[in-house]
Amino acid sequence: MQRFETIFQASAGTPESDEADVLALLIKTYEDNHFVIEAPTPLAAIKYRMEQQGLSNNELAGILGYKSRVTDIFNKTRKLNINMIRKLHDNLHISYDTLIKEY
Repeated sequence: MQRFETIFQASAGTPESDEADVLALLIKTYEDNHFVIEAPTPLAAIKYRMEQQGLSNNELAGILGYKSRVTDIFNKTRKLNINMIRKLHDNLHISYDTLIKEY
């Protein structure tokens, strides 16, 4: 890391630039293997985005259509359907990949 920090701004085409490219690849591979960050579950992503935007359950109900749906989703008695996923994606900007995962 110290060497990478030293040569990070090296001019393109120099040996230091080539070394920085190799070190960046090695650092990324190491971090990917040793510091795995699990993607959030759909419910965790929804709650996180609600917290970020300061939304209440009532406001989420306005997006999904019914307050009972919000309660059922958070209690895990109702799964997200395709219409809910689309609305959550469009309004809360949560990726489809996250919203379609099992939970």
